[in-house]
Amino acid sequence: MFKIMIIEDEATIVDLITTYLQKWQLTTIGVTNFETIFTQFQSEQPDLVLLDINLPVYDGFYWVQKIRAVSKVPIIFISSRNTNMDKVMAMNMGGDDYITKPFSLEVLTAKINALLRRTYNYATASSETLAHNGLLLNLQNGSAQVGTTEIDLSKNEYKLLQYLLRQHGQIVSREKLLRALWADERFVDDNTLTVNINRLRKKIEQAGLTGYIETKIGQGYLVP
Repeated sequence: MFKIMIIEDEATIVDLITTYLQKWQLTTIGVTNFETIFTQFQSEQPDLVLLDINLPVYDGFYWVQKIRAVSKVPIIFISSRNTNMDKVMAMNMGGDDYITKPFSLEVLTAKINALLRRTYNYATASSETLAHNGLLLNLQNGSAQVGTTEIDLSKNEYKLLQYLLRQHGQIVSREKLLRALWADERFVDDNTLTVNINRLRKKIEQAGLTGYIETKIGQGYLVP
């Protein structure tokens, strides 16, 4: 899941953006301490920054220079300042895009997704993908992705993950998984399923998501 840092002092705007972006499987971090923006940026390592110009302590032009000194992360300015001079200055100082308040959440999201695609070669969720709780499964090439981290899956790991994602929120029994993966589960060692589940868990954890697949003792497995 991509992480979006929102550097904006109007809490209502932060809440609106956060609620809307969650629909697109995007995580948001809203800055509340405007004296430590750069420290928070370095700690959180966001994949994209939304940056207002008029801020407490230092303005957005100051912070874009600080960020650009250490990172090429995409930055979209969001501001009520709509003069050409402001827009030119924002872009010249390192901004990748500029959107004027009041803005459409749909337009803002389109700009965010366009920048993420260009920067990280990211495909937004569609009928060719399954996305849930920070993980994106590509149904075309059988790979998974957590943020910018790619996960290479074996054929069985892919089939397992796809089945569990399609049933997320429900406990799936070992019997159902065995039938889903192998045509005749009578000839498959029960330990084979455990090995595949453990390998899949380890790969997802290494990509940054812990506890993604839960074991329900005596019942099966769950992706909550």
